[in-house]
Amino acid sequence: MTYPTRRTFLLTLFALTLTSPVFAQENLPIYVVKDPGCPCCNAWIGYLRENGFVVSFEERSTEELAAFKRQQGIPDALVSCHTATVGGYTIEGHVPAVDIRRLLADAPDAIGLTVPGMPYGSPGMGSEAEREAYDVILIGRDGSASTFSRYEAA
Repeated sequence: MTYPTRRTFLLTLFALTLTSPVFAQENLPIYVVKDPGCPCCNAWIGYLRENGFVVSFEERSTEELAAFKRQQGIPDALVSCHTATVGGYTIEGHVPAVDIRRLLADAPDAIGLTVPGMPYGSPGMGSEAEREAYDVILIGRDGSASTFSRYEAA
């Protein structure tokens, strides 16, 4: 029986690392459009950075932000305070990083994800230990809305 050389083993390990979904989802660029001076938007941006995203952002007036949301296909009933784009999807509100990564990995035919409103304990909205229950909603390209994940109250 022959064994691979150390060099072959290390090159194979390196190649597998580069092609793994976990590696591919580090340093993901995400673009956030937000209201000027909003502390919860800034907290969500910090949360994303702590979770391996490379965040760029732009501040727009309330009217311009609302127009951007409509342009991205976010229904009025599902809006929150900020809107982001990543990997061809739109992310509305305080969506957890794990759900963004799952969306990108699963690649459904969808507009993106939203956490409507601003539920306490969602990322950027206060203590997760005191979290309100909330749903992350998948917005389909056909206008449908379905539960993508659920977070129970803490």
